[in-house]
Amino acid sequence: MDQTQPEDGKGHKRTRSAVKATRPRSSTKGPLDAADPLAPPPATSQPSTTIPPPSSSSTTTTTPAPTPSSPNPQLIPQPTPRMHPSHTPRATSPLPRSPALSPTPGTPRRPPPGSTAPLRPKDFSFLLRPEIFHPLTPLNIPPAFRNSTKQPPPETPLPELLEKGHFRAAAISAVQTLTGTGRTPQQPDPSDHVRIFDLLYTRWACLTLINSTDLAAQEVKALGDLNSAFYLSEDPTSGKTHHLVPWGLRVLNVRLQAIGFGDLRRAVMSYYELAREARVKLGEAMGEHDNSSRELWRERLEDLGVRVAGALVEMGDVKGAGEHLRGLKIGDGGKMEMMRALLWLRLGDVDAARGCVMNGEGRGVTRGEKVVLALCDMADGEYEEAVAKWRELEEEEEGDEMVMVNLAVCLLYVGRMQEGRALLEGMVDAGRSSHTLLFNLTTMYELCTERARSLKVRLSEKVAAMEETNDGWEKTNADFKL
Repeated sequence: MDQTQPEDGKGHKRTRSAVKATRPRSSTKGPLDAADPLAPPPATSQPSTTIPPPSSSSTTTTTPAPTPSSPNPQLIPQPTPRMHPSHTPRATSPLPRSPALSPTPGTPRRPPPGSTAPLRPKDFSFLLRPEIFHPLTPLNIPPAFRNSTKQPPPETPLPELLEKGHFRAAAISAVQTLTGTGRTPQQPDPSDHVRIFDLLYTRWACLTLINSTDLAAQEVKALGDLNSAFYLSEDPTSGKTHHLVPWGLRVLNVRLQAIGFGDLRRAVMSYYELAREARVKLGEAMGEHDNSSRELWRERLEDLGVRVAGALVEMGDVKGAGEHLRGLKIGDGGKMEMMRALLWLRLGDVDAARGCVMNGEGRGVTRGEKVVLALCDMADGEYEEAVAKWRELEEEEEGDEMVMVNLAVCLLYVGRMQEGRALLEGMVDAGRSSHTLLFNLTTMYELCTERARSLKVRLSEKVAAMEETNDGWEKTNADFKL
């Protein structure tokens, strides 16, 4: 072609050509770039190797430009990157692997489709580390219990400790089994999630029963996020996904983690996550006409609704808790109605509490409803009427500890303190030793005499000499207000 030479002394001039040169197309390829559909297949079956794309400085390549007859309907004729004939254009720029498809560390790899190889079991060894768990001090135990001959030996089996109410010893035994530090260590296998979660639930439930909820709230952080895919497993036969953590531990974990992280709103959100799952399971049970499973998930869903209201009360959102309770759809009667009525009493709405137990027409009043009505009279300050109701309940079932304790409290408020004290002391002589009974009796000791401490110590010695029961034998100083 004709080119004009620059004149001497005038510097460099841009050359002009008769045909405008076309800028070579960049050789980079993305996920939407398709290979040439008319290109011949590779001659060999060996996997092609990746050729790095040419840089921007290599545009002056010696590869001849394709002729206008090049069979490429998508691109105009232009220089192509240099590659071996056996390489396809797709191999020049492999797609990066998506991080979402990469397996999570500790998660078993899924076998390829059609493979019968079993999944590698998940490793829960991170829950068996001794540094997770806190030691339990005996300083908050009255001397009468610490020095008692009824203290179980270290080799006592865990089920026996739970049966006899040795909850502090059961919590220690559960940790020794988890960490393999006991006299007879039988540490579970890191892949035995059933055994591990059962021991963890025993540990944290026992800590809650002995008023060590703050320790349980710190230890439960080791579980992390139970909504993560790590705690899910897929049934190879049915293809359904189920949670490896039992339901009871998941519900307990919600409140403990909310306390441990100091964010009670976390409990509300977590309860709603569990409720969403319960609705799905309820729908599946109804679709399969499984009545037992349907009732189970319905009860769990109703229980979560009441727990949300309780979490709102702990947050101080009394108004929000009331609105939430009014919107709950709970069947007439039963345990859930009693729980909702008691929650209304805690909120101070006595009329709403009465409405929970008086909405049935044409049927008799149950014992539970009579209890709620008596508590409503106490909340309204009608102690004389409450005494009559508690007396009626006492005649129906003699020796009911809950009825006797509330009757004694009403007697205190109507000026019959000595009668109420004698009633509570009679319950202790009969072998009863609940926290509510002991707390109210020690309160009456403080109101009756100035020698209250000696009476409290004597009461602790009497309770320590009792037989072990499954409602908790060992008591703390808080039970006796020491």
